[in-house]
Amino acid sequence: MQTTFDFSTLYAHPLISTVQLEQIKAVHRQVSFKKGDFILQKGEISKSYFALQIGIARSFVYDYDGNDITTGFFCEQEFVINELSLFKQEPSLENIVALTDCTAWEVSFADFQVLYHSIAGFSEWGRLFMTEKLFQTQRRFLEMITLPAKDRYLQFLKEKPQVLQNVALKHIATYLGITDTSLSRIRKEI
Repeated sequence: MQTTFDFSTLYAHPLISTVQLEQIKAVHRQVSFKKGDFILQKGEISKSYFALQIGIARSFVYDYDGNDITTGFFCEQEFVINELSLFKQEPSLENIVALTDCTAWEVSFADFQVLYHSIAGFSEWGRLFMTEKLFQTQRRFLEMITLPAKDRYLQFLKEKPQVLQNVALKHIATYLGITDTSLSRIRKEI
């Protein structure tokens, strides 16, 4: 598999040997999405996850009033994944769409299961990945309640600076739980 994509960073774990990393890389299949393509639609059961090489994607839901609310952004060298749908094999509550043209490396749920049960380091890596996702979710939940909008925006800029250049401000505003007008005011203050 010839690529400049850094699998060793994504799957970094001291129990994963070089040989095992090659086994992990071997199950990845390169795929492309055009800007606007759905990677996963609400109601579908996720059959795979993606390691994003190039591009940006966004997860979103529609609230009870039909408003489009951003729940997450996926950037280069990150995984595009809906953990709830993939690991529970139930219909997704979220949509995931490519915001730019994207190149990614797909891993099927079946291949993930084989790796998880045959490579001890991969299962340990998976546990750490899910633990980190849980911590991120808890931190985001608390920040939405405890931090003022300006601080949430500054934190977002620090964590995902590449999103600002490629994403509509309305999507960033809904992710931060504020209005477009509030976001514009915050941006002028900074």
